Amino acid sequence: MELFEATMGLVKEASKAFTSVLLSLMRSAHWDIAAAVRSIEAASSTATTTTTFTDSLVGANHAKYALESYINRKIFQGFDHETFYMDGSLTSILHPDQHRRDCFTQYRDMKAMDPIELVSILPTCSFGNFCFKKYLSIVHPKMEESLFGDLEQRRQVLDGHHPRSQFYGEFLGLAKAVWLLHLLAFSLDPPPSHFEASRGADFHSQYMESVVRISGGGGGAKVGMSMVVGFPVSPGFKLGNGSIIKARVYVVSKN
Repeated sequence: MELFEATMGLVKEASKAFTSVLLSLMRSAHWDIAAAVRSIEAASSTATTTTTFTDSLVGANHAKYALESYINRKIFQGFDHETFYMDGSLTSILHPDQHRRDCFTQYRDMKAMDPIELVSILPTCSFGNFCFKKYLSIVHPKMEESLFGDLEQRRQVLDGHHPRSQFYGEFLGLAKAVWLLHLLAFSLDPPPSHFEASRGADFHSQYMESVVRISGGGGGAKVGMSMVVGFPVSPGFKLGNGSIIKARVYVVSKN
């Protein structure tokens, strides 16, 4: 269980790092960051409350959390399935013991590997396909063209190649961290169940941690019941032994 927590810690660091790179590129390309954040949030929900939350609460200083929320939502989508729904595999149900062993073996073998080495050797392995799918999901064409001036990286991905750019390298770091967490989750019996805090939900410190300090309210666990979730930043997990890895959330005042 400590291994899973440590691996989730690596996901958190990789998520922050990739978000920081993406935000820096947006600023260099003279994006209207506040407008971009509104667009990201509006795309994630049709609820009017979403736009209201974002419009009034996410200033330039907190844009990184909204962007990280978007990235995590995309990259964790499908986490509860053994192949992220890339195929209809049911091995974990049909041969559970063997599947758990295989997942841990893959985790152990892959842990020390540089992700670019791995996808260079086997570009269309399961991990490679995961990278293709998630890159195209996170970085849409207009975003890529605006940031880099062309769609060259996207063309390479669509052709089944992994770009050797610094940006794609940063993305691979995050993809590898999430893939390792996924392998580890499916090697455990029972596998951890992952959860995400909902917008507008009361803040519960036993299940959530705040990514921001609230003026007059202290940090995460001291925020209390007067705060609600403005938006989720990263998912949490409940492990088989009952312990909780808290979901990270952007909290706002209930009033």
